[in-house]
Amino acid sequence: MERRSFLQGAALGAGLAVSGSAGAAVNAPPAPLPTTRPNDPADLPLVTDPGERRGEMLYRPFGPTGEKISAIGMGGFHLGKSAVTDAEATRLIHEGVDRGITFMDNCWDYNEGRSEERMGIALEQDGYRNKVFLMSKMDGRTKQEAMKQIDQSLRRLRTDRIDLVQHHEILRYDDPDRVFAEGGAMEAFQEAKKAGKLRYIGFTGHKDPRIHLQMLEVAAERGFHFDSVQMPLNVMDAHFRSFGHLVLPYLVQNGIAALAMKTFGDGVILKSDAPIKPIEYLHFSLNLQTSVVITGIQNQRDLDQAFEAVKTFKPMDKATVAELLTRSRPYALEGKYELFKTSATFDGTAKNAAWLGEDVPGVKKLAPTME
Repeated sequence: MERRSFLQGAALGAGLAVSGSAGAAVNAPPAPLPTTRPNDPADLPLVTDPGERRGEMLYRPFGPTGEKISAIGMGGFHLGKSAVTDAEATRLIHEGVDRGITFMDNCWDYNEGRSEERMGIALEQDGYRNKVFLMSKMDGRTKQEAMKQIDQSLRRLRTDRIDLVQHHEILRYDDPDRVFAEGGAMEAFQEAKKAGKLRYIGFTGHKDPRIHLQMLEVAAERGFHFDSVQMPLNVMDAHFRSFGHLVLPYLVQNGIAALAMKTFGDGVILKSDAPIKPIEYLHFSLNLQTSVVITGIQNQRDLDQAFEAVKTFKPMDKATVAELLTRSRPYALEGKYELFKTSATFDGTAKNAAWLGEDVPGVKKLAPTME
């Protein structure tokens, strides 16, 4: 597929305005730029079926794989914070699983490995590992670096397999090229899958939906189909550089599991003081066609709130969503509270470029000496 047609098709499918002209008169006003602002913020892929309810939890399909996962996922970053003790992290994981959470989120770089280590300790006990769908993310962009990180994550998580491994922080336009290059990280992922170290492959990012589309396009050009894509989906996103409008429709149409994150933006979105209750933030994300909403849980209040959101969730129609988005709109238009899009605050690989690894041999061979 031609690059221009891929991007325009994704934008048009999401109800976004795309404009341009082959030429313009010298004195004519400039043609309007293409926009990422949705014509209708509430025109999103919404659920009609909340999922299969069992006990305190809802379960949804993980794409077309035949697997079902909990509609709420336990975020690994918060479990590794210094404010949480080792014992409390274990207790929260065990209680979460006992009450129905099956999706476990983590990452090789979270809290210098402490998040994976804590999760590994908790899951190793009493057969908890076999009760969950375990995911982790790798930063390495080269085959060598990615494989090293996968093996280290397996050791920390105390398992011989990770159900889903994702390329982490696809934030830059060259990230897709680096991942899919000869000697790139995708080679490590595919080898690890053949070896039984992982089962499914996805990618994550939080910076700009157009970079997600670039990753999907590069994958399509190479005949690769991702099993999952993780991205911010929240009441602010619907108004500003929207993953929900630009990326989610493509995932739904192409059978790729959508993993929602940053419902609260690590608490930053709540600082907006928008007239929206925390449980409404969770309801909004659950109301999108997502497989799971990953949320940070670092105390009992967070855990109970997640289960209360599931208990009280009912699919909302477009009019109800539109009313909710009307309340978020004044706080969302400039991305002020979505710092993961508009600042480097959340960009771990930008602050720690060594996590990505060196350039692949083909680039090193071609690159001039930079003085």
